[in-house]
Amino acid sequence: MTAPLDAEGPAAPPRSNGELVFAEPWESRAFGMAVTLHEAGVFAWPRFQAALIARIAAWETAPAEKKEPWNYYRHWLGALEDVLAGQGAVSADEVTARARTLSGRPAAHDHRDHPHDHD
Repeated sequence: MTAPLDAEGPAAPPRSNGELVFAEPWESRAFGMAVTLHEAGVFAWPRFQAALIARIAAWETAPAEKKEPWNYYRHWLGALEDVLAGQGAVSADEVTARARTLSGRPAAHDHRDHPHDHD
């Protein structure tokens, strides 16, 4: 089972020359989490697509003074959180707590300069 990614439309991921584009490592991880969970049967892809479209639509209609800068993968991650919380797979509080933990880590903490740096 492979996630049917939209090539066009509001739920289509950013691409360059047909290839997916990720500006930051967390974006590719968020992408991978959603695809992996779908492929594991945790949720149906149309449910995720609908949540993503809803997140993007909410951003588009928000008043300018309340809008955060555009970031497709923030909406992607929010949609994943909505789907998982909606199914009871994870609570919104758990998502918030985990996000706080991850955001407190130093930049590039999980990247190694040399293979034996952390052995």
